[in-house]
Amino acid sequence: MAPPTPPIPSLQWAYTPERIMELTEAAIAEYKAVEDEVAALEPEECTFESVFLPLAHAEAKRISVVDPLTFLKNVSPSQEVRDASAKADGLLRDARAESSARLDVFRAQHAARMNLESAGRVLDPEEQRLVEKMILDGTRAGLALGDEERAKLVGLKKELSQASIEFRKNYNEEKGVVSFTLDELKGVSEDTIAGYRKRTEGDKEIYDVPFRMSDWGPITRFGENPETRRAAYAAYEDRLAVNAPILSRIFDLRRQIARLLGYASWADYVTEVKMVKTGKGVEDFLTDLEAKLRPVGLENREALLELKKKEHEARGLPFDGELYVWDSSYYERKLLEARLSLDTQRLREHFPVAHVVAAILDIYRELFELEFVPVEGETWHQDVQQYAVWEKDAMDESGFIGYFYVDLYSRGKSNKKSKFPNAAVWPLVPGHTTPSGTRQPPIAAIVASLAKPASAAAGRPALMGHFDTTTLFHEFGHVFHELLSRTRFARFHGTTGALDFAEAPSQMLENWCFESKVLRRMSSHYKTGEPLDDEFIDKVLKSRHINVGMFYLRQVSFATFDLRCHLSEAPEDYTQLWSDLCESIALLKTDKPRPGQAAFQHLVGDYSVGYYGYTYSLVFAADMYATVFKEDPLDPARGRRYREKILAPGSSKDEMELLKDFLGREPNSEAFIEEVDRG
Repeated sequence: MAPPTPPIPSLQWAYTPERIMELTEAAIAEYKAVEDEVAALEPEECTFESVFLPLAHAEAKRISVVDPLTFLKNVSPSQEVRDASAKADGLLRDARAESSARLDVFRAQHAARMNLESAGRVLDPEEQRLVEKMILDGTRAGLALGDEERAKLVGLKKELSQASIEFRKNYNEEKGVVSFTLDELKGVSEDTIAGYRKRTEGDKEIYDVPFRMSDWGPITRFGENPETRRAAYAAYEDRLAVNAPILSRIFDLRRQIARLLGYASWADYVTEVKMVKTGKGVEDFLTDLEAKLRPVGLENREALLELKKKEHEARGLPFDGELYVWDSSYYERKLLEARLSLDTQRLREHFPVAHVVAAILDIYRELFELEFVPVEGETWHQDVQQYAVWEKDAMDESGFIGYFYVDLYSRGKSNKKSKFPNAAVWPLVPGHTTPSGTRQPPIAAIVASLAKPASAAAGRPALMGHFDTTTLFHEFGHVFHELLSRTRFARFHGTTGALDFAEAPSQMLENWCFESKVLRRMSSHYKTGEPLDDEFIDKVLKSRHINVGMFYLRQVSFATFDLRCHLSEAPEDYTQLWSDLCESIALLKTDKPRPGQAAFQHLVGDYSVGYYGYTYSLVFAADMYATVFKEDPLDPARGRRYREKILAPGSSKDEMELLKDFLGREPNSEAFIEEVDRG
């Protein structure tokens, strides 16, 4: 039986630039009006119901109205709409900065907490956490500072907001290319080359390669000419040099803010509310991890160098004994082929995008006991699909969970059709309990820029590699974290917790892409429909441990750059630091310092001093998978346990408590270390 009609409609998307601004300004004004009402209360009038509850409801409403509008800057085909969306985002950030500096609201919150304590009232756990988090927000916002210092803080935060918006806008709208002749692209598949724009320059045919990973990545993995790979790397690193001075300004503003608030560094300020707690904690974690990875990484490097030496000798190319950044992906693929005879091009033929997406949804449907119903309706682009999500065998509206949107394909080469270039998930509307007591279902969107090859029209569909498949599976994990979270307050919904834990659930889910029975379900050769055979699957599973030391050392180099920039007491040459860490930690030589950090978007926004979290959370991910799911990763009972103990609470409980409840014990690093040692 088909599920009943959803209790609420999906979102509207036909917004003009003017309407985006009107709705944003109205939502900001409405929230401010609630703040004004709270601030006007006498101390004895301040209670949970008169202070914390109206602020929580007003925050939920503002998020639900404005977040879909600011999301459009990443996906709308209209430049005018993207500009308005970015402007709306700026207004919202400014409003948040002003809200965070409202001493009158902070005093009302303090009065309400004191009244609660003096009355001996016991709140439920989520209410108590709401009180604690709101008070902590005000404290970290500097509301204990004097008037002059608070005014300075508001100004610095506004500057930081505008600089961050400028950085992101440049990132989202980057449209550069690197150009090669057909001969220079030797080794890159015809299918990939067919997707490049071809033009004539003099008597030569030139192919323009955009910097999307689906277009640029095959050159670094398959391009046989080392100079082509070097040129592709150099252009990629230089593509957003315009952001380098903006990023330096962002670091300086953060340094000033941290000092004003009484912290030794921005790293200490950020990590106070994370699982790791201090910048020193991050430094210790990265130092320890680098030491454990380095012996494995050096062995990996020697294996890649040996391959490079043999190839250069066979082709009569000079060999200087160095492994360059642009060599890494190419010789890692060669190593895979040499040790496992794993033909990654043939592997791609088993992963047509349409089949992979359908299989991923089917696996999540089965694991979490859900139903997905396609929805016909308005979206921001004709390629977008939307789904209503229900509990399995839902009989009435109580079984409705929410909506999600799927926007997977590149918009093409037109400058008017820009979109966010990588795979990511955006929460659009958080699930929460409304003031009337009804349930607001969550809404989320997954976005990617998968290639739509020209040859698809001739019968060859868009294909993706196993890495891309794993990435997509990971991102869908975020979608279902958003959909299956069930909290009373919007601020605790979904992936709103400590950022050094936020990736752990989806990182854990990547393990499904290295399970034999899952790989068979997700693979289907685009011609024959046959899944991967046992031999191919065995090679894929073994490939996970090829070059694992160098892979994680590269991640450590990125995380160390992030940390160093936010621990330093004075500005430094960040372009030089980017290059130095690549060579000293990642063990990869560069040709010269290049501003790759100017495209490192994790440095901007909520992920500052956060890149370490990818490896930090892997410890938890490995433990969760090995302890609960390894025995039977498709077991709905285990999926139910995961839903109830990890996803449903969102951030309404401390992350360590979630882990202990799920695992039945304290988490440990044994499973992660075992995985690394296998490399």
